[in-house]
Amino acid sequence: MPTRGVVYVHSTPLAVCPHVEWAIARVLASPVRLDWTVQPVEPSARRAEMTWSGPPGTGADLAVALKQWPMLRFEVTEEPSPGVDGERFMFVPGRSLFRASTSANGDIQVSEDRLRAVLAAARGFEQLAHALDRVLGAAWDAELEPYRHASDGVPVTLLTRVG
Repeated sequence: MPTRGVVYVHSTPLAVCPHVEWAIARVLASPVRLDWTVQPVEPSARRAEMTWSGPPGTGADLAVALKQWPMLRFEVTEEPSPGVDGERFMFVPGRSLFRASTSANGDIQVSEDRLRAVLAAARGFEQLAHALDRVLGAAWDAELEPYRHASDGVPVTLLTRVG
């Protein structure tokens, strides 16, 4: 059963735009042409977003394909599907790829075992708060937030993964 999601390329150098399209096209096995616009937060950069549909796991494939350009800022979401959690991936320069499971409404879900490990390792409130921020991707969110707001009113491309 197919699922769907969104790729948000928040910023990329103009010269990398065709490479981003090719990487997405490879994953979706379909030609891709994104509607690139200026990123107001970083006027020398471009931004685009697209919705996609495909089998579960396509979101992870898209994130892996895009992270090969360390200068990109992007997010990939995948909606939950029968028997499969949703996922959210975030990437910003200088950080590793962040991945989290998501609920039907897009909230990050943290497993019971992960919460127990965070609680066991924390030595006081500040360490606990810092560990929970890490688990929830707060640093990625903080860096991406100005770029997200710049997307209001931007056109979205719809693509379907073949196969």
